[in-house]
Amino acid sequence: MSTPQIPDEFLAKVARRATARMARTDRPFLAERVLGITAHRVRDRRLKADLLGAAADTQLSRGLVPRHLVQAYGAELACADADLKAGRKKEAAAALTRALLLAFHRVPHVDRLHSPLSDDPAGFTARLRASTTARAVVAPRGRKTPPAVPPTDRPLRLLVVNQANANFLGLLTQRYADHPEIELRTLDLAADPVLAPLAKGLRRMIELPLGTQAAYTAEVEAALRPHLDWADTVFVEWCSTAAAFMTLVDPGSTRIVVRLHKYESFTYWPHIMDFSRVDDVVFIAEHMRELTTAAVPRLLATDAPRLHFLHNALDLRRFDRPKSDDARFTVGLIGIGQIAKDPRWALEVLRLLRARDERYRLMMVGGEIDPAPSAAAAAYHEALEKDLAELEPTGAVRRLGPTDDVPGVLTGMGVILSSSVREGCHVGLMEGAAAGAVPVVRDWPFVAGRPHSTRTLFPEDWIVTTPQQAAERILAVTASEEIRAAAGREASRYALSTWDWETVRSDYDRLLLGTDRDVSSPVETPLRKADAQ
Repeated sequence: MSTPQIPDEFLAKVARRATARMARTDRPFLAERVLGITAHRVRDRRLKADLLGAAADTQLSRGLVPRHLVQAYGAELACADADLKAGRKKEAAAALTRALLLAFHRVPHVDRLHSPLSDDPAGFTARLRASTTARAVVAPRGRKTPPAVPPTDRPLRLLVVNQANANFLGLLTQRYADHPEIELRTLDLAADPVLAPLAKGLRRMIELPLGTQAAYTAEVEAALRPHLDWADTVFVEWCSTAAAFMTLVDPGSTRIVVRLHKYESFTYWPHIMDFSRVDDVVFIAEHMRELTTAAVPRLLATDAPRLHFLHNALDLRRFDRPKSDDARFTVGLIGIGQIAKDPRWALEVLRLLRARDERYRLMMVGGEIDPAPSAAAAAYHEALEKDLAELEPTGAVRRLGPTDDVPGVLTGMGVILSSSVREGCHVGLMEGAAAGAVPVVRDWPFVAGRPHSTRTLFPEDWIVTTPQQAAERILAVTASEEIRAAAGREASRYALSTWDWETVRSDYDRLLLGTDRDVSSPVETPLRKADAQ
């Protein structure tokens, strides 16, 4: 017997009641299931997307990951594709924009200790990659002329571009400002009065390749062309807004190099970029290359940019200083201002240590977690403050806040801890190791168990998986000052020989100045290790 067709208007009424209930109850899961069933039966494409989007917004505002997040952003993609097929390009761009803002909302990927993208990069992005609108946006527009070979009769003109974040560019710009074979310019898009207003707006960056932003296209072309015409090579820091903006126009014969750190992989920017206008993508860790290419597999296509793994540019020798007398029992945690750092995990390690010996204490360095961005961030911040209210009065924890003297602070740390759930390379840990603090590194859950992970970035004996293992390692390496000092010296030797700028800078020279463009930092040992697992 056939099932009678329920009118969309009735289903929408039920769905809206379920959404309202989700906003009022602490147990919204039944209402969310009702919503999913009713929205699934709605035939009107736009109404379905509106219902699922509203429900997703309700859950995200509560700091929760919507049960139907993929279906919600997929429903917007269906609207985008229908609009594009009908020739409604602006409406298609608007729907794709809504889909991206849902899919890459900060709550699922930034303000929690798990991410659906890291759990299943290819699966989470499958609907986006199947969308005809999304494919049209990233369809290769290429360049009219190939990138020119480096000049031999004058210095290479290098333009280094960022947008309001040059945190990891200091050593690079310092080296190439003084390099006889390079003429250097830097460009901060956020500080340029002409480019700053143009380098904003996800929707118009989507509309441009769809052919509905003629005036914007002309403005971007006019603003960027003088920079592109001057430069032989453009090095774009962060694979985010600046990289997407710089590739809106044909770079001509100028070579484009983009460096990706970590957070960009959890944003929509790599999913709207035309990589046919990028010649090289530099990753600072193999596990980030692996995760990103799983989510954006067109980076592995035959016509994709060259992919490189180059360690970050770090001046580690300035951290090699003698330890203070009381460093042995001090565990350091540098960088606590993001939920991904998971300082509560570090506090659990501290509790286990103090259950054995109350001389252990934790020194926390860096700014506090901001509770404002989302309910999820606020919840973690509140739980962390409760933990600290318990531990700080006993002297077990000391919060230093931000400091300009990290090398000085590290002289008082005998152990350096990485409690993070994800990292690109964890600069604070590398600095601590260079300073002779014994590293104890959580096997970062976002990449644990993959061919490339924490275990292929660091020596195996640094890695732990649980607070209990972390505590046992700390107790073992601090059993005496002689044991701790010896382990610290070995950690410092490894850090300086592997990650210090004196070691890494030749890789960047080869990338930017060399004729052999297949450049990566030495990874033969970890690659063999990963392949053997």
